[in-house]
Amino acid sequence: MINTLKKLFGIGPKVDYADLVKQGAVILDVRSPGEYKQGHIKGSINAPLNDLSRHIPKLKKDATIITCCASGIRSASAKSILKSSGFAQVHNGGGWSSLQNKI
Repeated sequence: MINTLKKLFGIGPKVDYADLVKQGAVILDVRSPGEYKQGHIKGSINAPLNDLSRHIPKLKKDATIITCCASGIRSASAKSILKSSGFAQVHNGGGWSSLQNKI
């Protein structure tokens, strides 16, 4: 149970998000368009969680994807959805402002 929760929320070994971005990782911001307009990471893609399935065909299955939102809860859900859709390299970056400081 604990390992499942850790995996869902991206708790575990440290991830070098800056390195992933340098290597071409896609940052997927799953907040609403209104939230995204108020501030976001430059170059990120806005794909609201409730509309994520519409964006999945536009993403490459072999791409490294970093999900983010306001606090990390929606991004954890997005990570789970992407993993179950066949994406292998998905990381929960948590809150977008925190992630921005890490890259």
